[in-house]
Amino acid sequence: MPPVPALPVWSRRGFLAASTAGALGLAAGPAHATPGAAAPAADEFATLRRRWCELTLGTGFDPAAPPYAAALQETGALASTFQASMRPAAGSLWPDCRYDPPSGITQSYSRLHTMAQAYAQPGTGRTGDPGLAEALVTGLGHLEATVYNTATTRYGNWWEWQIGSPRLLLDTVALLDERLPGGLGDALRGRCLAAVDHFVPDTLLGDYTGTSTGANRVDLCRVVALRGVLGRAPGKIALARDALSPVFPYVTKGDGLHADGSFIQHTWVAYSGTYGYVLLDGLGRLFTLLGGSSWRITDPARQIIFDSVERAWAPLLHNGLMMDLVNGRAISRGYLRSDERHVLRSDHYHGHALIAAVALLARSASSAERDRWHGMIKGWIARDRTLPVLTDRQYTVADLARLHAIAASSAAPAPEPVGHRLFPAMDRAVHRRPGWAAGLAMASDRITYYENGNGENPRGWHTGAGMLSWWGADFGGDQYTDAFWPTVDPYRLPGTTVSTKRLADNEGGGWGEPKPAARWVGGTTDGTFAAIGQDLRGLSSTLTARKSWFALADCVVCLGAGITARDGVPAETVVDNRCLGESGTAALTVDGVPQPGTLGEPLAFRRAHWAHLAGHGGWVFPGGAPLKALREARTGSWHDINSTSSPQPFTRRYLTLWHDHGTDPTDAGYAYLLMPGATARTLAARAADRRWLTVLANDAGRQAIAVDPLGVTAANFWRAGGAGPLASSGPASVLVRERPSGWPAGRGRTARLCLAAPDRSGDTLEITWSRPVRAVLAHDPAIEVLATGRALRLRLTPGTSCATHTCTVRLR
Repeated sequence: MPPVPALPVWSRRGFLAASTAGALGLAAGPAHATPGAAAPAADEFATLRRRWCELTLGTGFDPAAPPYAAALQETGALASTFQASMRPAAGSLWPDCRYDPPSGITQSYSRLHTMAQAYAQPGTGRTGDPGLAEALVTGLGHLEATVYNTATTRYGNWWEWQIGSPRLLLDTVALLDERLPGGLGDALRGRCLAAVDHFVPDTLLGDYTGTSTGANRVDLCRVVALRGVLGRAPGKIALARDALSPVFPYVTKGDGLHADGSFIQHTWVAYSGTYGYVLLDGLGRLFTLLGGSSWRITDPARQIIFDSVERAWAPLLHNGLMMDLVNGRAISRGYLRSDERHVLRSDHYHGHALIAAVALLARSASSAERDRWHGMIKGWIARDRTLPVLTDRQYTVADLARLHAIAASSAAPAPEPVGHRLFPAMDRAVHRRPGWAAGLAMASDRITYYENGNGENPRGWHTGAGMLSWWGADFGGDQYTDAFWPTVDPYRLPGTTVSTKRLADNEGGGWGEPKPAARWVGGTTDGTFAAIGQDLRGLSSTLTARKSWFALADCVVCLGAGITARDGVPAETVVDNRCLGESGTAALTVDGVPQPGTLGEPLAFRRAHWAHLAGHGGWVFPGGAPLKALREARTGSWHDINSTSSPQPFTRRYLTLWHDHGTDPTDAGYAYLLMPGATARTLAARAADRRWLTVLANDAGRQAIAVDPLGVTAANFWRAGGAGPLASSGPASVLVRERPSGWPAGRGRTARLCLAAPDRSGDTLEITWSRPVRAVLAHDPAIEVLATGRALRLRLTPGTSCATHTCTVRLR
């Protein structure tokens, strides 16, 4: 950090008196309206400023009614605390917010913004308080004079200087200009805006590259647009508007929205959750701010954003939570030490943030879109029993007002959808069935094992090693919320196959750098069922494996093969690792025998056929398999996995089931069924039914199953080969679903083949299904029919995006 010049110690009143031109705006600037005064019709800048303040503060709520009253009172109390503890000094505004690292600057502006809200909003106990206004101007002036100014060269994290601090600074200036008698005053406003221009030059909105892409680009446009409004600079507003255009179109690699619904940030990270929220929230604000103005956003490509609400974001929201498989390093945050409100950052926190962003974006959507989104929002509100949406303390009063208005609307609550969504561009999949949902995270040479950086998530090593998360419709909503990440064994994440080799914090590098040299990751889906596979390579390990998941009606069939390692330590496949809470005693039953609930006592079963965990569901092991189990209590803190989080310890109990493949295994394998919510009777019946599932192949070259009661045959071919009635000339994923007579109406017995090439080489494939076929009814342009009759032969030109291509046939 460069040296900060010593300043005289100002009293707050003395600073006010010395501020050029009256920092409180007593010598009013030429176009800053007094509170309650109508802006001249021609003053579009004042209109836009007022609109921005309404977005920030909210409208149409009763400040004396819950939940607004409590939120406003909390804001007022925080403002009073901040005012009382402010101690302007050479290197800080508050003693606990030093300027180095620059996150202290951002936190200082955050406190000032809270104070500004307390001043501007009703019901805070500090509304219109002259002393609070005086402290606000003192704080803004001190930060500008000592650090955030045109003479400072930025240091540390770029985000603090170009997004975090200027966004809060400008929001604060807007509120003061709108609510202070006479506005903030030209001199101090001018210096603040000059500082923003210094750290956020127009050139940042030039090339769409580096840190100016995706959600970051939207944040930068938000900064520049509001700076233009407050500084009456039409060119700035136009620049911000036009610089949004690269955000809208689909991309084929790297940051942004992909046509399959994937959203990537930081080049290699699946980030629909936290960065996806930033993008949607920022666009919602800018669409509303500029709508109907001289700078309205008219780029027709913006429709892609509206389309993506239901295609890209809604599938990843379950009962109000945003699946952690798309939350990046934010999974490690928990309770941040810098959070004055002490709100838990969790999957529900991120989900609720996204819900509020959709509510905001709905204001700019078509009426049909708005009606559908309001239905989705009402459904999420109704179903989240873990953290009630309408009283979530993370929300501003403005967010609460928007959400309560939707909750009171006539829109019918939408149910959770049923179906499968595959996101090949970000190596993620979501399977939804009546009563439960599951999410799968994988890694490839396109998508990182895990993201770490800024002291966050240093032990997320195996989150991309096939982690399979799942929730019930009415149970398990807190499974990954309740101190899961700081207390779970990071070597035993559910669904993963790993070497137990010890890894260093931040192993492999930061910011998504560690990626496996694996191409074959992805699968195919008909929108209901799916075949998914991962060519697994261990992080900093010799481990290799083939993993497949066949997502079906009441289960996910999990196969593993070719598990090989030479690390000198055991390799394991973690069947599951369920968090039982602080004192949970959920009973484990294996093959009908209740197991002891003793903590810390490992259990081993030579040939388990099924296992049931009360209140959760269970697992079936076709033909029986060796299984180990452990019930344990684990203690950790969020600070253990995030340097900016609380050191408070938490203890949680876990029930872990795993297959021990031994030390340095060669071609080990496994097969099991995950059945969320299943009863012990259902599990026992499935295990006893040898005809329900046939494993056609499970080796390093192919993994395939047939489930005759469902009319399903599916295979992942890692190389050319055959499995049962299916064969492929090269790497491919195949899903076949046979339909009974009369589907479609009048067509007799039919089948639909779904084909994809997850290796993304683009090489032409020949797929054979040895099943008598009378005729081909329809097929994608990428498919050429080579033969029907005794067998169906197809030639597929798959492209390089792992897209699913379909062919529908009539059977003999």
